[in-house]
Amino acid sequence: MLRLPSFTYLQPSTLAEAWRMKADAGPDGAFVAGGTDLYPNMKRRQQEPKVVISLMGIPELAGCEMRDAGCVVGPCITLSELSILPSFRRSYPAVAHAAELVSTPLLRNMGTLGGNLCLDTRCNYYDQTYEWRKAIDFCMKKDGKICWVAPSSPRCWAVSSSDVAPVMVAIGAEFRLVGPKGERVMPAGRLYANDGINYLTKHPDEILAEVRLPAPDGWDAVYHKLRRRGSFDFPVLGVAAWIDWDGADIADARIVLGGVASWPQEVAEGGTTLKGTDLSDEAIARAADAAYRPAKPLDNTDFDLSWRKQMTRVYVKTALEELRERRRSTRKPS
Repeated sequence: MLRLPSFTYLQPSTLAEAWRMKADAGPDGAFVAGGTDLYPNMKRRQQEPKVVISLMGIPELAGCEMRDAGCVVGPCITLSELSILPSFRRSYPAVAHAAELVSTPLLRNMGTLGGNLCLDTRCNYYDQTYEWRKAIDFCMKKDGKICWVAPSSPRCWAVSSSDVAPVMVAIGAEFRLVGPKGERVMPAGRLYANDGINYLTKHPDEILAEVRLPAPDGWDAVYHKLRRRGSFDFPVLGVAAWIDWDGADIADARIVLGGVASWPQEVAEGGTTLKGTDLSDEAIARAADAAYRPAKPLDNTDFDLSWRKQMTRVYVKTALEELRERRRSTRKPS
């Protein structure tokens, strides 16, 4: 049985108190929300904070507020709650769907939106027990100097396995980060870096305080997930597709892939290919090909590499076809 190491657990009630606790703990301190990622990592000794600071008792980090300009969601809202809120599900079905695809109901009852957005990157060589990792020699991400996925690489190739992050990048959400030195608001995509170790641009003492979603005005989005089992598993491929409609044609589009790189990977060429089209079969095929080319899955998650790459084309095509069918069903016949 894997056991948690000894640590001090703190429960601040305000952001100022949380920052003060983090400053006192220094590098040995870590923020936690639901804990469904941090605590298993601590059991495997992948992360070893001596002080764990819970954010769940801070009121301003919870809740979901619908506004005329969009929606503001607190990062400590659970994935279960987010996925079943009627008003949120009507306005942002792709986000709600991604949230309900995370893990199992029990873990969604504990896991939070912020936790999934800041999820640690994953790898077959990293997500093992301490004894297993020690037996083969530790990897670059924790305690070692070599990436076992690509031994000649100077960087870690652990992958981003968040389900919600690709959707947030695709729909153009914004994140508000707050810290002792002030706050900043950034597009969702800028929170992530394509590095398996330093995968977030968030500073250690910063807290994700708000997730701001744009108003659902003329655009639509979907999220499709590939995994071995129908529940519990992390994605080995996630496809988020976003379309901004101008009548029957596409004014703008974004395609974002999850599970294939250390960050949610936007395929700019795929979105550009769709602009000005009516989402015809030909346009969908071109966008799927554009997404297929940069997708370079490595031996760090489940399934055969070449098959996973082929599935990129299939899943992008299916996602875009769903958006097209949805548009046709909602347009009134002339």
